[in-house]
Amino acid sequence: MAAVKKIPMRTCLGCGQMKPKKELIRVVRTPAGEIALDTTGKKPGRGAYICPDVQCLRKARKAGRFQKNLDCPISEEIYADLERELEGYEDR
Repeated sequence: MAAVKKIPMRTCLGCGQMKPKKELIRVVRTPAGEIALDTTGKKPGRGAYICPDVQCLRKARKAGRFQKNLDCPISEEIYADLERELEGYEDR
């Protein structure tokens, strides 16, 4: 009998729903302190997850969840970059 493979679940910072890790996008704070989207899910650093939806990014931003989870201040420029990258990701 084959073992049942466990699917890792993560919570979206925007909508708060638990989803399989592969359905979410990781936002990572690298050891150098940069904030970036991690579409591979393998970059080193502290990660936080959001749905591939700009609305979830905006909700998480408004509530300050990224700053709390990534444990660092996040500038408006970084949010704008993340939003642009997410819009490009949605178009795929």
